[in-house]
Amino acid sequence: MCGFLKLNKKYEAYIELTINLMSNFFKMVFTWWNRQTIGTFIYTLFTGKFVDKDEFGNKYYKNLKGKRWVIYKNDVESTKIPPEWHAWIHYVIPNKPSVNSKKFSWQKKYEENLTGTKKSYKPEGSLASSTKKNMKKYETWKI
Repeated sequence: MCGFLKLNKKYEAYIELTINLMSNFFKMVFTWWNRQTIGTFIYTLFTGKFVDKDEFGNKYYKNLKGKRWVIYKNDVESTKIPPEWHAWIHYVIPNKPSVNSKKFSWQKKYEENLTGTKKSYKPEGSLASSTKKNMKKYETWKI
């Protein structure tokens, strides 16, 4: 009986792996918002040279002609690119950003755009804010 359970667990792991691979393949073929398309995958496979990976897990590539592109870790969202890599991918700087780039004391850690999430900025008085601003009634000019 123990041998059957071990075989059964191996078989379950194999099925789970197969389903994950098939799911990722179908996402790649039929959607553009999950990491990369099949075209980008083939282009990267044949012409891409891996440059580096950023702190969010995005992978950056370039080819011999100088084209640069990014493959996002999860969803395709352009605000997930840190400023250093944004400068590189838009040809503002010629070389890849260094890992030990000097940060100033006033600089915050980079975050993606949080609009539409629970962490988004809600100023005092906005409809989404929990605190209400004390607004006085509008007074017209007197001539």
